[in-house]
Amino acid sequence: QVQLVESGGGLVQAGDSLRLSCAASGRPVNSFTMTWFRQTPGKEREFVAGITWNSGRTNYADAVKGRFTISRDNAKSEVYLQMNSLKPEDTAVYYCALHWKPIVTIPIMPNDYAYWGQGTQVTVSS
Repeated sequence: QVQLVESGGGLVQAGDSLRLSCAASGRPVNSFTMTWFRQTPGKEREFVAGITWNSGRTNYADAVKGRFTISRDNAKSEVYLQMNSLKPEDTAVYYCALHWKPIVTIPIMPNDYAYWGQGTQVTVSS
């Protein structure tokens, strides 16, 4: 079983930056795609960014391209999301997720992921 714990959320102003972290424990995660999703009340969970096991490939939602950067440190079993130039519409609960098979792609649907963290709130004021 894998446990994922996010941290780094908070309340910031538009234009500020935040760095989210997700720490994995319970089993090695080096071989698995990891992603960040976000969700606001009444809306479906949406894909934000993903990274393959060796950081060879990344993918971003159009809404965050050029502002967010995903990275990972397999030695620490952690994945990060650097968020710059934050906008009020980035306000959401951010979740990290781990795919359950050693794939080399980055699925963008929540149902493709077996393991989830509890989420961390990001609030961007205008």
